[in-house]
Amino acid sequence: MKQTYDYIIVGAGSAGCVLADRLSASGEHSVLLLEAGGADKNILIRMPTALSYPMSMPKFAWQFESDPEPGLDGRRLHCPRGKVLGGSSSINGMVYVRGHACDFEQWDQQGAEGWSYANCLPYFKRAENWSGEADHYRGREGPVGTCNGNEMSLNPLYRAFIDAGVEAGYPETQDYNGYQQEGFGPMHMTVDGGIRASTSHAYLNRAKSRDNLTLHTGVLARKVLLEGKQAQGVEYEHRGQIVKAHARREVILSAGSIGSPQLLQLSGIGPADILHDAGVQVQHELPGVGENLQDHLEVYFQYRCNEPITLNGKLDLISKGLIGTRWILRKDGLGATNHFESCGFIRSRAGLKWPNIQYHFLPAAMRYDGKKAFNGHGFQVHVGPNKPESRGRVWIESADPKQPPRILFNYISTQQDIQDWRDTIRLTREILGQPALDRYRGEEIQPGPQIQSDEEIDAWVRANVESAYHPSCSCRMGAEDDAMAVVDPQCRVRGMQNLRVVDSSIFPTITNGNLNAPTIMVAERAADMILGRKPLVADQADFWIDEQWQTRQRPGQPKR
Repeated sequence: MKQTYDYIIVGAGSAGCVLADRLSASGEHSVLLLEAGGADKNILIRMPTALSYPMSMPKFAWQFESDPEPGLDGRRLHCPRGKVLGGSSSINGMVYVRGHACDFEQWDQQGAEGWSYANCLPYFKRAENWSGEADHYRGREGPVGTCNGNEMSLNPLYRAFIDAGVEAGYPETQDYNGYQQEGFGPMHMTVDGGIRASTSHAYLNRAKSRDNLTLHTGVLARKVLLEGKQAQGVEYEHRGQIVKAHARREVILSAGSIGSPQLLQLSGIGPADILHDAGVQVQHELPGVGENLQDHLEVYFQYRCNEPITLNGKLDLISKGLIGTRWILRKDGLGATNHFESCGFIRSRAGLKWPNIQYHFLPAAMRYDGKKAFNGHGFQVHVGPNKPESRGRVWIESADPKQPPRILFNYISTQQDIQDWRDTIRLTREILGQPALDRYRGEEIQPGPQIQSDEEIDAWVRANVESAYHPSCSCRMGAEDDAMAVVDPQCRVRGMQNLRVVDSSIFPTITNGNLNAPTIMVAERAADMILGRKPLVADQADFWIDEQWQTRQRPGQPKR
């Protein structure tokens, strides 16, 4: 079979759905969108409170696993990636965090010229339909619905956690996606009218009816078709047939931080030694493909709760049935939230310009994947350092596209990463020990009061830390003289024609927060680049930095 389109996009995920919508919107261009998974209409995807289920289901997620991690006592960590329309935006926790303004200043300084905060902010706003009041930082007319869940009204623990952060000497922020990220405040989520606002829901649904967009699901991408240094199309398997689709203009890889480097390497683009070892002919040597892999780790810091007000009391079948019924009928209540409704961003030490530790507060004591809950009432924070020094890689060992790639994150492999975790545990214990939580706080479930010394903290973290599911940076964007950069600031694969990568793999460094929002922003901006449109006008908006960041860890002093 032979097919020809103007643009071919591989991956209908957080970035691919955005591109499919924006590139097809004018009706001028024919677009083919390829996705390995299927429809996203399942209630477990659409209902926000059911977030723990899709990522563990092979139907909806690639069930990747890391190699044994030396820094984690040889443990393998689960690395699920979306395999469904909407990609990882259909299986994630729906937490909406743009990142700190300085993250994008850092991108620009590291060779991703033109990706400063001023350049990125207009695209964050273009993507968003914020339920709160309009201001200079938030968008109200975009496709992605964002909100603060139930506005913290259903559980007093949300407010108590924010108050505890303030009592510990940190600022309160009204909008961490606006002027001030640093501090404690309400947390935002990609939920629209009580339904998960994936990029399939927000972008692809409105594009599907266009005659110039062709969507194929259940597809296995095999390789990019090349003629010399030019991308000609994509070879893929669909319903048992090998199909060669040709692109008049461009091939765009949006297969994610695992899938995009894997597909480049299968196509003969990447480090020569890896390609040789896998039996793939080298078409274009590019040593950075699959390198620079970064991720966030987190632990669950848990306490018993002295009052029966937590979600642990809603896990019986009757309660679940009532929550589900209300959501089906009204799309509100506990079924319409991810339950992460308050949060915090702090700096772990003086000398850091912007936060490096993130808190998600949950009025329950249970695992993220829902497999194990504490017996009784409890609450927890998901916490971890967000700016790791450790770098890993993704690499193929076979020319067979059905063989998963090898993944090694190389977690906690530097002394600073080790120290950041020690600081995280001690600062978290201090915050959760503040008077605002005295009424609710029982004994510490984990780590447990016996975990005190550096050595005890190190051992506990190695044994208990888990991925926050934010793999990124494996096809990083950089300057022309950066030998390890995979794409240029226009998202074009270096040394190739008509081939781009647009997803979280092109981040130069991981952002301070969850990755869905910046991935959507990258796709929005890349769409204008691909279409040759003038970029949105840069917005020189102010952002808050502690004026004494060089000499103090927090703006105030603890009250006790």
